[in-house]
Amino acid sequence: MAQILGIDTSNYTTSAAVLDLETGTVHQEKQLLPVKAGAAGLRQSDAVFHHTRQLPELLERLQSRMQEKELCAIGVSSRPRNLEGSYMPCFLTGLGTARSIASVNGLPLHVTSHQIGHVLAALYSAGKLAFCKQSFLAFHVSGGTTDSLYCEPDETDLLRITPCGTSLDLKAGQAIDRVGLMLGMQFPCGAALEQLALQSRKQMRVRPVIRGMDCCLSGLENKCRSMLEQGELPEDIAKFCLLTVAETIIAMTKAAQEKYGALPVIYAGGVMSNRMIRPMLSAQAECYFAEPDCACDNAVGVAVYGALREKRGALWQF
Repeated sequence: MAQILGIDTSNYTTSAAVLDLETGTVHQEKQLLPVKAGAAGLRQSDAVFHHTRQLPELLERLQSRMQEKELCAIGVSSRPRNLEGSYMPCFLTGLGTARSIASVNGLPLHVTSHQIGHVLAALYSAGKLAFCKQSFLAFHVSGGTTDSLYCEPDETDLLRITPCGTSLDLKAGQAIDRVGLMLGMQFPCGAALEQLALQSRKQMRVRPVIRGMDCCLSGLENKCRSMLEQGELPEDIAKFCLLTVAETIIAMTKAAQEKYGALPVIYAGGVMSNRMIRPMLSAQAECYFAEPDCACDNAVGVAVYGALREKRGALWQF
């Protein structure tokens, strides 16, 4: 049986993965892009430079895996979303590499969006790839997106994604990172902020700001800064931040289900690996989560996309 190679070069992570079509197992290598201390992100020119340096190293680490069984196709992400005008230069690094490998080896190349990769990675790791045959709701919650999505089968691109709601200002991951930097943490701040928030014993109530199916999160940053200036404990500020994000996603989920019905929900994106947020969402609806290694930016989903486009392997049974 053969394997699929997946490549994803997102704004903050270089990743490559090999998916075995016989066993359904995946082997992944990924590496965060370096961000200077105190900085809140990367310029696209810097992201492209670091991907150009890191991607060959990751593929070299996967070389022994790729030699075990033949490659039959390549999957790659080329843009953030499947929407007109969706573009980021960082994805050109992965796309160019994938095109070269496919051309030299005479392999099919299956190109998709980073967002579809996130959704498929979540479905794969949750054992719910069969959802691709039905309608469902998905959330992509990360540093660059806070999106609720209506997903349905599509003959051309496997999934047709209709945007439902989004953040009208800060994205959830941005808000978390800004609060973390405010508290002296190193970017990206999600894991450290979670650890700090779990130390809080303060009882608090939060009120998400919802506009239809959209949300606003800039007030979260302002409130946390005010709490810091008033001398509140860092762990309480961290907890307030994460509770606000959780309640915001809950409210957006309810709004989407009011429009599309009580469909199952799959949560993807780095923010959805948070151990404080996940239990709160689980109590609200029939929902499933990407495993932590498939929640953050990864190449697993685009490898799955390539496998599904090839229609090889018993992927629906995973």
